[in-house]
Amino acid sequence: MRRLNKLLLCMAGALSLLHSGGFVSANHHEENANKEAPVEHATGPYIKPDVRAYLDNLKAHPRPKFTRQMLTMIHKLPPEKMKNTDDLPVGDLATVEDVIMPGPDGDIRMRLYDSRAEREAGPVVVFFHGGGFVVGSIETHEGLTAEMARQLDLPVISVNYRLAPESPWPAAVDDGEAAARWVAENSKAFDRNFTGLIISGDSAGGNITLVTTLALRDKPAALPVIMQLPIYPASDSTKKYPSAEQFGQGFALDISDDKNDFYAADPQSVRTSPLLANLEGLPPTVLVTASLDPLRDQGRAYAAKLIEAGVPTIYYEAKGNIHGFATYRKAIPSAQQDTLAFLRLANAMLKEVLSDVRR
Repeated sequence: MRRLNKLLLCMAGALSLLHSGGFVSANHHEENANKEAPVEHATGPYIKPDVRAYLDNLKAHPRPKFTRQMLTMIHKLPPEKMKNTDDLPVGDLATVEDVIMPGPDGDIRMRLYDSRAEREAGPVVVFFHGGGFVVGSIETHEGLTAEMARQLDLPVISVNYRLAPESPWPAAVDDGEAAARWVAENSKAFDRNFTGLIISGDSAGGNITLVTTLALRDKPAALPVIMQLPIYPASDSTKKYPSAEQFGQGFALDISDDKNDFYAADPQSVRTSPLLANLEGLPPTVLVTASLDPLRDQGRAYAAKLIEAGVPTIYYEAKGNIHGFATYRKAIPSAQQDTLAFLRLANAMLKEVLSDVRR
């Protein structure tokens, strides 16, 4: 029991270790996001004070390295044990409901979050959690998905896809595509009437977002993908970007040269590295990164290529913040302002998209 309790304490912050035409592109920063005095160093990047405190705490309490045995133990924990103590609680919602769908290799658990008990026909958000393809769950991201449901005023369906090492690549992206297609065909399972899909996810889930949206462009689902909202996504595993060199150690997402890759993806496949794909014809996109994120430059590169392909794109970079910030809103209070900021941009994009549909 003592070992299990220690493991649960480690899991409380596990995601910080592994996370891994119409609109103009903008490096958007809310001036009032953090009114504390900025932390500036002559030779270093800008770091918000509460972000610095969070990083100092991580340094003082280093987390253990994930092993195959530890991951197997984590995956056997009951869902209610998978809580993220760094994020804000779910808060008030009218509807929280679990649904099971048949997946490519067994049932997939999903959860509907909605600020309304009933609603008229409209879009739905299909969300994929982060966690480096090896950890994370509906429960670790329920604070964020609940916030998205409130701020976007849309139903949000969180998907519990398969994880490595038990289910290596392409299990996660297979489940992601299957889940989006199933949701498009089964509105009644959620007592709703969906008219379009918004694909979203953070970190590893951001990668699933990009891959799924590409797949549904090439082979459309029963409903159109009207927008995608990837949050600090991995987009290119073929090379190491400058941000990975600059922020790969000591900024909450440590990049390791360890060859023990449990996900074991093919970096040359567009289902791993969607940046390699032709991006023409993708739906309007709001792409989120953080300025201190090792994956930042992958996000920048994807946003730039979307714009070159003529895709309406908004790019938001949370200045002075780190990878995973949207799920650290309790531990890093200013992260809530960044989260609300990119959700406001998503609302603006969605309003434009729906306006075009009505014309």
